[in-house]
Parts: sequence; structure tokens; C-alpha cells
Amino acid sequence: MTGHPVGMLDSGLGGISVLAQALRDLPRENYVYFGDTAHIPYGDKEPQEVLRLTRQGVDKLIAHGCKAIVIACNTATSVAAQQLREELSLPIIGIEPALKPAALLPGEGQILVLATQVTLKLPKFQALMERYGDHAVPVPCSGLMECVEDGQLEGERVHTLLSELLSPYLNQPIKAVVLGCTHYPFLRNAIAAFLPAGTPLVDGNAGTVRQLGRRLEEEGLEAPPEQEGGQVTFLSSCEDPQTIARMQTMLQTAMNEL
Repeated sequence: MTGHPVGMLDSGLGGISVLAQALRDLPRENYVYFGDTAHIPYGDKEPQEVLRLTRQGVDKLIAHGCKAIVIACNTATSVAAQQLREELSLPIIGIEPALKPAALLPGEGQILVLATQVTLKLPKFQALMERYGDHAVPVPCSGLMECVEDGQLEGERVHTLLSELLSPYLNQPIKAVVLGCTHYPFLRNAIAAFLPAGTPLVDGNAGTVRQLGRRLEEEGLEAPPEQEGGQVTFLSSCEDPQTIARMQTMLQTAMNEL
């Protein structure tokens, strides 16, 4: 199993930001990435539907021989990760809004947590708020993920939407902004343009990949030393052949710019 790939899944293209982090930090591993682009977005679906779709995606990755699964989607993690850990024997690694590391940063002011409506409503995030949310402000970001899926990482559409989402909070000090959806790191520059220079933008990608590395080591599943690694296979539930090409382009963007 050590030579088998790691599986990653997301509702679409956002999890490619996590994939890029994994390629940098765990370069000897190979990866299979599944984007459930036929059913995007997950953020406005009922939890039972998100669980069903996530389970389907995990089954597809297991069929491709994956030795561990990263649920590179905050909504799917919140809904499905624990359930899948109880059902399966292989490591299941999730991601969550990086509220804890943001709260531990020095400084004063609000912590804006940008995420989907479903992520912000579910118990997993509510537990984070109870522990680290003294100065946190949840900001549901309807429409932001769709900009990334459409390849619009800047421009009028993105600027207008971010202005609507962020303007109510810009009249008070901001300590940090949590990018609580794996799509949002692709909008890092656009978001930063609304904030005072140097405002930290925190995502959960690095922490998720560290946890992946720990779990692979614990289970004796690390890639063998002689494996070159870095190979990526893209899969999609959408039959449009352009989708795979877009995934490859987004990976290059993530590797070069994030």
C-alpha cells in the first residue's frame, strides 16, 4: 500500500489548493484528485445529500487504490468525515476553518471567518466558535465559490461580491481573515485588496497536509524512499472534457501563486 496514491476530493476545484500544498510538503506521494463538479456546490445542500455525495466520492477514490483520503472541502468534512471514519479502515483526513491558528495570532480586532452557510451552521464549526471564537465573526459567502469555479479570480464580479460581503466589517479593526473554504485561497489577492496591508489571511491547508503526513507515518503508509512522487491523476463527475483541463490549469495557478 505504501506506493499507492493519496486520494483527495472536493465538490469542485477548490481542493486543488490543498493538493498544491500536499505536492510541496509531501512530494514523494502520488495523488488522485476527484472533483464532484456535476453536483457543485455542496454549501447549499442538505447534510444528508452532502454525506451521500461525499461517500460516493470516497468510494471512487478507493476504487483507484488510494491508501488514504483527504476530504479537501470544509462542508464535506463537517458533514461526513466522522461518519466515514467509523465506516472505513483507511485514514480519513478532513479540513476545518483555521479559526484556532487565527485566534492565536498576536494583535487585536475581529476575526472574519469566510465560509459557506452550511459550514458555519454545523456543529463542528460551532464547537470551534465555543473554544476560539471570542472575537470571531462568521461571514457566509454565497456566490464566492462560484467565482473560482468559473475561473474568475479577479475582476468586476469578484470585486463587487467581496465589497458586499466585507464592507459591513471594514469600519472596525480586523485581526485576521479565515479562508474557511478551500476555494477561497484562490481569491487571496482579491480579498487582501480590501484589508489593511499585512492583515493575515489564514487557511487550513498546511495543517491538513501536516495531519495527512502524521497519519501516513502512524499507519506505515508513507511513500517508499525510492518513489519519485508528484504524479497527479484528475477525476471529475462531470463528463465535460474541459473540466480536467481546468483542473490542471488551477493546479498550475496554485503551485505558482498560492
